[in-house]
Amino acid sequence: MGSLVYGGNIYTLQQEGQKVEAIFFEKGKIVDYGQKNMLEKIYQNRIKENIDLYGNTLLPGFVDSHMHLVGYGEKLLRLDLSRCRSKEEALEKVAAFAREVPEGEWIIGDGWNENLWVEKTPITKKELDDYILSHPILLNRICKHAVAVNSKALELARVNELTPVPYGGVIELDEKGLLTGILKDQAQELVKKHLPKAADSYVENALRTAIKNAYRLGLTGAHTEDLNYYHGYVGTCRAFKKIIEEEGHLFRAHLLIHHEVFSDFVKSKEAYLSGGEWVEFGAIKIFADGAFGGRTAFLSRPYKDDPTTRGVSIFTQEQLNELVKKARDQDMPVAVHAIGDAAFEMVLCALEKHPLKGIGKDRLIHATMLRADLLDRVKQLPVILDIQPSFVSSDFPWVIERLGEESMDYCYAWKTLLNEGLICAGGSDAPIESADPLCGIQAAVTRTNTFDEKQKGYRMAEALTVYEAVCLYTKGSALAICHEKDRGMIDIGFAADFTVLDQDIFEVDAKEIDTLKVKKTIIGGQIMYDASMPI
Repeated sequence: MGSLVYGGNIYTLQQEGQKVEAIFFEKGKIVDYGQKNMLEKIYQNRIKENIDLYGNTLLPGFVDSHMHLVGYGEKLLRLDLSRCRSKEEALEKVAAFAREVPEGEWIIGDGWNENLWVEKTPITKKELDDYILSHPILLNRICKHAVAVNSKALELARVNELTPVPYGGVIELDEKGLLTGILKDQAQELVKKHLPKAADSYVENALRTAIKNAYRLGLTGAHTEDLNYYHGYVGTCRAFKKIIEEEGHLFRAHLLIHHEVFSDFVKSKEAYLSGGEWVEFGAIKIFADGAFGGRTAFLSRPYKDDPTTRGVSIFTQEQLNELVKKARDQDMPVAVHAIGDAAFEMVLCALEKHPLKGIGKDRLIHATMLRADLLDRVKQLPVILDIQPSFVSSDFPWVIERLGEESMDYCYAWKTLLNEGLICAGGSDAPIESADPLCGIQAAVTRTNTFDEKQKGYRMAEALTVYEAVCLYTKGSALAICHEKDRGMIDIGFAADFTVLDQDIFEVDAKEIDTLKVKKTIIGGQIMYDASMPI
C-alpha cells in the first residue's frame, strides 16, 4: 500500500519550472505522478495514506555531496569555537569548558577562525598555556588543515623544535625558532595519533546526532568521508550500519574510502557502489593539498600576503600517481581534495596517466582555484566537480588579499564550470561549514555575506540561478555516484526521497532562502522528520 502527496508546489526538477499536482509512491519508490484526481482514480485501492502539503513546496530530497557525517555529529556534541568573534572569546570558552572536564583529560575543540577576528593571528601555545595548564589541548582550525595545541599536548606527543617535519606538513616556529603550537596538514598527526581512542558509543552517538540534525535540514542523504578517523574501516562501517540499518535512522550514506584504509576495504571484498540501499561504498578519497585559511592549499605561485610560501603538496607527483593506480587496479574511481591550482594540476596529471576504466566518474573535491588551461584538460576526463558554495560566504573578502586580485579569475567560478559543460555536485564540507543546504543554495545565488556591507556580492558573474543551485544538491549529487536514473528528480521508479519547505524556493527573495523552514523530510517513502511533531 502506498501514499499520495498533493496540495502544494511539487517540482520534479526534470526541467526548470516543471511542476506536478500529485505523486503516488509505494515501497519507497515513486510509482506515478500527475493530476491528483487521475492518480486517485488509478490507484484508489492502493492509497493507504494521504499527505496534504497545505501549500508547502516539495522538492526531490537534498543530498550533501561532500561532508564528514561523524565529524558533523562531533561538532554538535563538543566544544565549538566557530562562532567566536575574537581570540579572547575563544580562549575564555576553552577555559570554561575545561573547568567541567576532569583534570588531565584532553580538551578537543573545533572551528576557530582567525580571519573573523580583529587581530588576525592564530591561537598560540603560549596563549593556551596562560589559560590552562592541567589539560592537553588540541583545537582544530575551521578548515581542519591546522591545529593549535598547548605545551602539555606537545610534551605528550614528544614534539619539539628538533622534530623532523613530515612531508606535506608544517611545524610552525616563531622568529626565535621556537614552537608556536600551530601544526598544519600532515604535521597534525604528530599529536593526533596520541589522542585517546573513541569508544563505540561515542562514534555511534555522534553519527546518530548528525543524522537526526540532518533531517531537520531537509537532507535525505550524504556522501561522507569518515572511515579513517575513528575505529578505522571496520569499526566505523559497523557504526553506520547499526545506526542507519538496525536502529532505523534511515539515511542514504555514500561512504568515501580514505586511501589509508583502502587495504581494509579490499580485504572486505566490497566494491565500488556495493553495500546496500542505505550504506553504499564510494570512491577512494585522497588529499592533494590543504586550504587557503592556513596557506596550505598548493598554488602555482606564491601567496600574495606571504610570498615565502606556495602552500603544501601532501604527496609528490609520483606518490599521487601511485595512489590513483592502486584505485585503478580495483576498477575504482578516486575522489581527490584539491583546492589550489597546483594541486588540481597534479591530480589531472595522475588521472591522465591512469585513466578510469571502470564505472562511475572521478571526483575532484572543492576545485576552488583553477586556470583556463586546467579547464581545457578537465573537460577531456570523466569527472564530477564537488563544489562547496558556502565557501564563497565564508572566505570573502579575506581570500582576495591572500591570493591577490590577479589570481581570482577562476576562483569559486561555479557559473564558469557549468557553462563549460562540467557536471557539479553541491556539498557543505560540514563540519567545516554549515550542513544546511539552504545556506549553500543561497550562497551560490547571492555570493555575499555580512562583511559585504552593500550586499553587492563577490564576483557576481559566477552567481548561479536558484534552479542551478538546487540542482547541485539533487541531480548533481545523484550524478556524482551513478544514481541519476533513480535519485535526484521526481520520476517513475525514482526513490521517494523528498524535502518539503514552507515556501516556494523559486519565488522568494534569494537573500531569504536560508530563512525557509523545512516542514518534512521523507526518505524511502517514510516521514523521518515532521516539524509539527517531536523528533
